[in-house]
Amino acid sequence: MGDPVAELRSAVQAAAASLLDGAEGERSEPSLERPPKAEFGDYSTNAAMLLAPALGEQPRGTAERLADQLGRILEGSLEKVEVAGPGFLNLFLSDAWYRAAAGELAAQGERVGRPRLPDEVSAEKVNVEFVSANPTGPVTAAGGRGAALGDSIARVLEFVGHPVEREYYVNDRGGQIDRFAASIAARMTGGPLPEDGYEGDYVVEIGRSLEGEGVDPEDLDAVARRGVALMVAAAEETLHRYGVAFDVWSSERAMHESRAVERALGDAREAGHVYESEGATWLRTTTFGDDKDRVLIRSDGDSTYFLSDIAYHRDKLDRGAKRLIDVLGADHHGYVERLRAGLAALGYDPGALEVAIMQLVHVVEGGERAQMSKRRGEFVTLDELIDDIGADAARFFMLQRSHDTTVDLDLELARKTSNENPVYYVQYAHARIASILRKAGEGAEERAAAADFAAAELLMEPSERTLIKQLCELPGEVAETAERRAPHRLCAYAMEVARDFHAFYRDCQVIGAEGAGVEGSRLGLCLLTKRTIARTLGLLGIAAPERM
Repeated sequence: MGDPVAELRSAVQAAAASLLDGAEGERSEPSLERPPKAEFGDYSTNAAMLLAPALGEQPRGTAERLADQLGRILEGSLEKVEVAGPGFLNLFLSDAWYRAAAGELAAQGERVGRPRLPDEVSAEKVNVEFVSANPTGPVTAAGGRGAALGDSIARVLEFVGHPVEREYYVNDRGGQIDRFAASIAARMTGGPLPEDGYEGDYVVEIGRSLEGEGVDPEDLDAVARRGVALMVAAAEETLHRYGVAFDVWSSERAMHESRAVERALGDAREAGHVYESEGATWLRTTTFGDDKDRVLIRSDGDSTYFLSDIAYHRDKLDRGAKRLIDVLGADHHGYVERLRAGLAALGYDPGALEVAIMQLVHVVEGGERAQMSKRRGEFVTLDELIDDIGADAARFFMLQRSHDTTVDLDLELARKTSNENPVYYVQYAHARIASILRKAGEGAEERAAAADFAAAELLMEPSERTLIKQLCELPGEVAETAERRAPHRLCAYAMEVARDFHAFYRDCQVIGAEGAGVEGSRLGLCLLTKRTIARTLGLLGIAAPERM
């Protein structure tokens, strides 16, 4: 019973299969869910309602037979099975099942929570590209959301068994870089800023650094290269503070200098998907489902970002990635289909590309939102956010909502050291357990790790059972998070575990608990909860402190 819930689901499937006994018909996999109310049992299943049509029976009659079969398969683990409504089965599990489940989870040690990849899913190398902010200013709070999301997705995919490569793509050529270089040069010479130039104080600081290095402000190419290098180095340092490290830093300029962009254009042309019109060069992306064709080379002879991105994504696939996951900002909705079309035009599977489009982040202080504009230098940087509320709180608040919804990051709430603050609430539960284990005396953690849950002679308290049932959900939550690319599920799960632990500790004496084996069992449950919280926070890139 390495995954108690999975084993329970298998038992339901086995009971259902035994009733079918060769009967023909389409078979749907039965559900196994936690009912909303305790009086409906520990788990419920719709298996009987799915079986009844194939058997030519009424669902409640099938449910009665299925209940008998489950009683035989799960002998000792079931207190009772009730038929409810049109044919649902409500399963009431015994203390023996709960103790066995806790023991199986504890036996996993530091591997707790790792789900097994489904038989139909094989491990595949995944490239996760995220942040990739324009190198014309510091990483902003909005960039912090992409950093937290991309890094957590990578952590979860690695944990379930996929090799993962984290990548940052530097857009270090084009009009924005020309304006950036001209803005730096203007700060160096005291001349006027270019139209739509960059006005932030950080540009002044870069100008001073370049002056100190002896860079000629008239050499705009040198100014651009060095200015971008400084911004990339600053971004790497900021992201390191945030717990994010990249395996690969790619450069748009390098893609051009290696002629990879030129080769992509030539290959698309050779495949018959490129044409000339109105003085520009176009890719016939409508052939592959895009709503209109796209420009590759403008009439002024300059290539578009789209052409660079096609070459860049092909390069990622050629480096061995089987799946590409891009984390992009809210202004990229129209970009996904055209990029897939570009890959298809070069003969690659467009389905290899996934894109997570993030909605906006609003930093809220005193009920008011901060305005952000990198060009005007009016924005909240990720460094400022970390300095204010810490990396852990910043990451949790960025991740606790689905990436396709807007986040209002309330600084006042994030600063609180109380249960109102969700990340504090979860981290405090972990620290509280560490304190309990310290108070239990020398060697308590070793004793807890070796706890014999089945030896406890006292009946389990309802909150004890609730906590174990919650801990059993971790592998399923991790699997769902990996499949849906949805770290916000783990934020919610961590809070539920913390809530259930606090209730357990309120209701159940741990140190000095009466009854043979009870203290050991409850210390073991504390340690299992501690490991579960640490695993969940770790997948979010958040620390699990021993003391607070």
